[in-house]
This record gives sequence, structure tokens and C-alpha cells, in this order.
Amino acid sequence: MSSCPLCHQQTLAFHQDKNRQYVRCQHCYLVSVPAQFYLDETAEKAQYDLHDNDFADTGYQRFLSRTLTPLLARTGFNAKGLDFGCGEGAVLSQMAAAQGVSVANYDLFYHPDTDVLNQQYDFVCLTEVIEHIADAHQLIERLSQLLLPGGILAIMTKRVLSLEAFINWHYKSDPTHINFYSVETFEWLAQQRGWQLEIIDNDVVFLQLPSI
Repeated sequence: MSSCPLCHQQTLAFHQDKNRQYVRCQHCYLVSVPAQFYLDETAEKAQYDLHDNDFADTGYQRFLSRTLTPLLARTGFNAKGLDFGCGEGAVLSQMAAAQGVSVANYDLFYHPDTDVLNQQYDFVCLTEVIEHIADAHQLIERLSQLLLPGGILAIMTKRVLSLEAFINWHYKSDPTHINFYSVETFEWLAQQRGWQLEIIDNDVVFLQLPSI
């Protein structure tokens, strides 16, 4: 079996459907798709181009507010943030700007300005992003460097509940979804890093760095 993309421990078979195999780490509990099932960059972007997330879409704004509203309640309106994997519309930063909060945008395909990755922020948001990124360990390393002491990593991703739920889970059918997190994975991550975990919603968690 392949090694875990988050903690690099050995994985065990978890599930197989008609399209892909899935393995789970017995150490950090991440469920992942082996690399042979990854899309190439062109095919991956083609999937993202199908999305039409726009600031004028009030339903999408409500979706994003489930992260942004509790986040700003904790950080205050003087905070500076980054939307990592913001998508073409960069809607969250526009919502924050309407409340007087500055949020920079980064997206590998649509907002590839890497200058914003050389700064530090009071919070970093990943809305339906973390499940797409292959090297989970490197991602967490990068995100930790982007946050100021006491900063919050706000993650929205649907979570693995059980094997039984996973078998019929629509979320795994997206070919760009390759890493699947659970509460246990976030608990492991918080313990390893000395971060504080707060479960906000059934698909939103906050991980807060120590203040010093």
C-alpha cells in the first residue's frame, strides 16, 4: 500500500468502487486515493472550470458565510486574511471587503500571485480546497508558515464518518477529491502541532495556532 500523504505512515485498503481505490492511514486516519488515480493538471482544471461560483449568487454567499461569519466573530474586523484556493470568482474576499475586512486571494489556476504567500495572516481560509491537494503534509507546512501567532486556519470540507457512509458517499465521486479528512484526522493534526481544534459545523473546523 502507499504511504499516507499527511503523516507518511503505511496505509491499509479501505474501499474500492468502479473508478478508484481508497486507502486509510491507521495513524492519522486520513482516507486517500493512491497517486495512480490522480487527474493530470489539464483534466483537473477542466473540472474546476465547470464551477460557476459568482458574487451575485446569494446561495453561494450563504454557503461561504458558514465559515466567514464565525471566523470574523473570533478574529475581529481588523484582521487580515488569505483565501487559499479562492476559485475564479474569489467571492469570500468580496464578502469580507463588504464588512471592511481585507482578504488576499490565492489560487493555483485562477489567482496564481505567489507574492501573497510571502506574507503572514490572522486567518487563512480553505473552502472546499483541502480535499483536492495531493501532498497533505506539505500543505499543512505551508499553511502554518502563512499564519501569525494565534492565527486561525479555517477549513471547510466534508468529513469521513464511517466506512458504511463512505461507500455511498457522493463526495468521493468527484475525481478531483483525493484526500478525505475526518474529525479524528483533525484531532491528530491539532495534537501533533499543538493547535486548538474547534468543530464549527458538520463540514467546518477551525485550527488555531498558539499565541506565542
